[in-house]
Amino acid sequence: MDFEQVISAGVQVVEAAGAIIMVLGGALAFAVALPRVLRSSTRAQAYVGLRRDLGRAILLGLEVLIVADIIRTILVEPTVQSVVVLAVIVVIRVVLSFSLEVEMDGVWPWSRWRADPVSPVTPQPPAQ
Repeated sequence: MDFEQVISAGVQVVEAAGAIIMVLGGALAFAVALPRVLRSSTRAQAYVGLRRDLGRAILLGLEVLIVADIIRTILVEPTVQSVVVLAVIVVIRVVLSFSLEVEMDGVWPWSRWRADPVSPVTPQPPAQ
């Protein structure tokens, strides 16, 4: 086995891991949500929890797939076309990740501090 074959096999393993994370994470999210739906006391929060857990699984899977794309660039002869293709793929996946995160949190990342319930800090008088 030469270097390119080892890297190619590694990329396939990382891609499979990304897909498995999304599939198993999605199945686990539904498995966790099902008992919540069946109990009347937690039914209202079941959908919110399912969206959050499903979004996390997709985000993690996308990040692993980005790693596979970056590793693949080691294997490919670096040309302008291959770099542009990688950049487009990474931008698409980053935009997907960003939009999923905004969808899950309900706020822009730079506005998250406004949505987080933080106890107000009382300023201390200066020491004399």
